[in-house]
Amino acid sequence: MKIAVAGASGRAGSVITKELSRRGHAVTAIARNPEKIAALPNVTPTKGDVLDQAGLARLWSGHDVAVSSVHFLASNPLKLIGAAKDSKVGRYLVVGGAGSLEVAPGVELVTASGFPAQYKAEAEAGSAFLELLRQEKELNWTFLSPSALFTEGERTARFRLGTDQLLADANGKSWITFADYAIALADEIERPVHLRQRFTVGY
Repeated sequence: MKIAVAGASGRAGSVITKELSRRGHAVTAIARNPEKIAALPNVTPTKGDVLDQAGLARLWSGHDVAVSSVHFLASNPLKLIGAAKDSKVGRYLVVGGAGSLEVAPGVELVTASGFPAQYKAEAEAGSAFLELLRQEKELNWTFLSPSALFTEGERTARFRLGTDQLLADANGKSWITFADYAIALADEIERPVHLRQRFTVGY
């Protein structure tokens, strides 16, 4: 497949790009500084700005799938959604956040006591992005939320999927590595299950 990844030089985006390359997809890896993108088979580093809706739409045009892996506070969801629609891309996948996941019926993680103050604004922006997507009538979107701790670590290919509830392991720890998150995202691209839905991945 032809897949465009915006934010391909970031911590999650670079690992997603690597996983897609490993699977043989043709990847247009978009970043403000494309020289930071690792040289990989089937990967074309490309300069782009996620705040430039028209420019991003041109870069995404002609791809089967577009992925955005960018900080919510460093981007504009209306421009990203607009670029996805303008590009006529087949599917649009968003690297989401954990803050909008439920820790109890109707209670989002970001509103729970003890949620780190330094991550609150980013998490709230992620929740707002998801709500915009849920109002979309045209776009074929998917929003994949990681678990609470999104971190470096090994590629195990052993994880669980969920929908809107925060996942935690047997010790109560909610986490996922970038590498295993990338597997879940690539699997969803290759075998679509969560069309116009949010889902989550964790151990």
